[in-house]
Amino acid sequence: MRSFKDYFLLLLKGIAMGSADVIPGVSGGTVAFITGIYNELLKSIKSIDIEALKLLTSFKIREFWSHINGNFLVTLVAGIAISVISLAKLMGYLLLKHPILVWSFFFGLIIISAMIVARDIEARNWKSFIAGLMGIAFAYFITEVSPAETPETWWFVLISGALAICAMILPGISGAFILLILGKYKFILAALESYDVVTILIFIVGCLIGILSFSRLISWCLDNFKSITVAVLAGFMIGSLNKVWPWKIVDSYRLNSHGEQVPYLDHNVLPHQYLAETGNNPHLVEALLLASCGILFVILIEKIANRFNQQPK
Repeated sequence: MRSFKDYFLLLLKGIAMGSADVIPGVSGGTVAFITGIYNELLKSIKSIDIEALKLLTSFKIREFWSHINGNFLVTLVAGIAISVISLAKLMGYLLLKHPILVWSFFFGLIIISAMIVARDIEARNWKSFIAGLMGIAFAYFITEVSPAETPETWWFVLISGALAICAMILPGISGAFILLILGKYKFILAALESYDVVTILIFIVGCLIGILSFSRLISWCLDNFKSITVAVLAGFMIGSLNKVWPWKIVDSYRLNSHGEQVPYLDHNVLPHQYLAETGNNPHLVEALLLASCGILFVILIEKIANRFNQQPK
């Protein structure tokens, strides 16, 4: 049984997941993996099944709550919600005003996260190697895809929700970035800000469909092909580094939900090229320091998580 301290730590993990999920290019699944709750998260989501529905409709609330690991899910979701509500605007502001420093922090965070995840590859053979390369290639391809013009019909909003939530539970694949690719990032943000209840509900239904089905697939893969699955997940993280490279030249802009111009399409350059093309300071020293902070942050989080996990319950 978890103590109050355990639930407080779990709430903090949820807050960290939420802050990652609001940034196109960073995944809350990465945070779940490095903090040691990824498998429990998948199994808890997977437990929302026919048996859970039977318990609920029979008004066996205590058994239902225990079956779905309700305390875990509610605490984690509360942390994610707190983060999304309180940090979304702050992260957006920091990305707009200090993009190099923010991306540098996440670049370091993702590099060390990929290394930590790769440690869990038990069978280090050609199959795992190929799986890792495929994960890298897929994630890199996703980061290179240009956002599309897509319909705003209910069925596409439903599909967008399903795909975005699937990405959010995959380390290295950003749900926010998937929405950006599908041309629905701005649309969903606008729906949230204008309290468009119909659009929000359709999107939530899509998320529920996606997460309930996809969590079963990932959980099955981890149970039956752990090394290959972990190699793919580590590959996803490495491939996503293309998106979080700190030095970018903006090719075009878009209007956000506040009518402000924000970067839309860009391409990566080296620090000296950034200086030559923009005339702006590449902040190389500060970027290296922030990347180091990202690395140290993950190491600290992992050590804290391991210490709590090793304590007797």
